Amino acid sequence: MSTAEVRTATVDDAGEIARIQRDTWRAAYAEMLGEHALAELDAADAERQWTGAIEHPETRVYVALEGRFTVGFCVAGPAPEEESAAADGTPPPDADRIGLIASVLVEPRWGRRGHGGRLLATAAADLRGLGAERGISWVAQADSASLALFRRAGWHPDGTVRTLDTGERLLKELRLTGTLELALT
Repeated sequence: MSTAEVRTATVDDAGEIARIQRDTWRAAYAEMLGEHALAELDAADAERQWTGAIEHPETRVYVALEGRFTVGFCVAGPAPEEESAAADGTPPPDADRIGLIASVLVEPRWGRRGHGGRLLATAAADLRGLGAERGISWVAQADSASLALFRRAGWHPDGTVRTLDTGERLLKELRLTGTLELALT
């Protein structure tokens, strides 16, 4: 049996992260996003953008491994004010203690093996180490797999919704929030 682990990404992982994002979005999110948004993932600079995210001083990028294969990734960091604010733009009283889980993505063929939970738990622990007390994440309302992952971690919608224009269709996202003391089930 292969070993599973999560580690901090290095710039050498940028190409694999870009591939995982492109392949997973094409397999799991094509109907939600549309061809225009998917075509953007094929841009020559996708790997460069991931390199920038990995090197950004406030961003934490993690990769999940099963044996020698990179199977998923997670991006986290302090929550920007515009991500944690109420719909009217008012910041919450704990704005300086909120972490953002910007993405948790596992290739569908590697799903249901605990990689998403390990990525989320690693990111939550690091955010706690940075002084965050709770986390938020934006998840597409139609993304049942991601919603289930966060629900298992005890996170729930906080009533804030946003709509993104993918260039082809509108994508409704729910803001989820929860403790960074995770108890994944």
